[in-house]
Amino acid sequence: MCIRDSSIHRARPVTVRVDDRTIEVRTHSQTLDELLQELGINLKPRDRVIVDGHELSPAADLPSHNPPSRHVSSRSGNRELHGQNEDPPLHVVIQRAIPVHLDDNGDLITFYTTKTTVGEALRDEGIQLYLGDRVEPSLDTPVSADMQIYIERSTPITIQVDGQLIRTRTLGNTVSDALAQEGIVLLGKDYTEPGLDAPIVGDVAIRVVRVREETIIEQEPISFETVWRPDPNLELDHQRLDQEGKNGLTKRRIHVVYEDGQEVARTLEAEWVDREPQNKVIAYGTKIVLRELETPEGTFTYWRKFRALATSYTAATSGKSPDHPEYGITRLGWKMRKGIVAVDPNVINLKTRLYVPGYGVGVAADTGGKVRGRHVDLGYDEDNLKLWYNWVDVYLLTPVPPRDQIRWVLPNWPREH
Repeated sequence: MCIRDSSIHRARPVTVRVDDRTIEVRTHSQTLDELLQELGINLKPRDRVIVDGHELSPAADLPSHNPPSRHVSSRSGNRELHGQNEDPPLHVVIQRAIPVHLDDNGDLITFYTTKTTVGEALRDEGIQLYLGDRVEPSLDTPVSADMQIYIERSTPITIQVDGQLIRTRTLGNTVSDALAQEGIVLLGKDYTEPGLDAPIVGDVAIRVVRVREETIIEQEPISFETVWRPDPNLELDHQRLDQEGKNGLTKRRIHVVYEDGQEVARTLEAEWVDREPQNKVIAYGTKIVLRELETPEGTFTYWRKFRALATSYTAATSGKSPDHPEYGITRLGWKMRKGIVAVDPNVINLKTRLYVPGYGVGVAADTGGKVRGRHVDLGYDEDNLKLWYNWVDVYLLTPVPPRDQIRWVLPNWPREH
């Protein structure tokens, strides 16, 4: 009797769940395509095949199993199988994709999905959603065949408000709707650019302008004036303060408008004098007292004495060349010599006799462009010039001029240092 060994390729057990039914078969198929063709199962777009818990493409190989060979010996017509071990069955689940209809802001598409919720289905289809978009039904709603999904797309906008720039999206139709969505409230005279009723079109930029108004009171001093009053009982060149000066005060009420912290307008609402100024009153003396002055040149009677800056000059230093027709001729037409004094005629009347210690008696007979106020320019001949630049007492000698020709208050310049 002859005993022969042979190799047996056993079919592999497979359990397939598809279309709410379970199929149990044994197969020699090496790929999913072969298995599905063997079972007469056709896949639709987006159907999923899960093998032992892992998704595989239809062209994928089936997971490997134990080596196919088995050793068999025959004795007296009976078979004895050696090493007979049954392979565990493959579990194949086919998830059928169902059609879903999408209205994406007016764009109509139909796609197939195996996902269980609206959100998963949209994400799997590559539909990008933004935070402000509205989806109906909601993203956690279970998917059903021929479900209708609506997406209302939000519009990107920017809002500049309170020093911040907000980038967001909105489903609102107007600027007012967008502000309400972000919880931005307009107060008082706040306004927006564009206006609240402006439609949301494209990537619109909204500016919220904060308006603040206030009323302020401005103050401006009113300078007081100095009033000089003659006093016949007060001696000449003496003064007395009779009343201190006080500034007054003007007030204004002003309405100021600020936009985003910047002043844009101000309006004067009222103006009034809150306090009148009080003039400064100074009394000046008009009483003339004659006094005598003892000098090396004799005794002189004078009616006024004051301090003045003394300088000196000659015909040659007066600014005219020798060939000038008025060279050496004074303002009164006199020939220049010692004893001629240039003065400011607004302080000392021309032809007034005066006495300057160290110079002697002179006559106010000339003027000069630089002789102003309390300044006397002492004249000399060319051969006896003495240079002066110092402060001296000046005595105005009698006779006293008419009262209407007297400058009662002398200027206070130049000043003696």
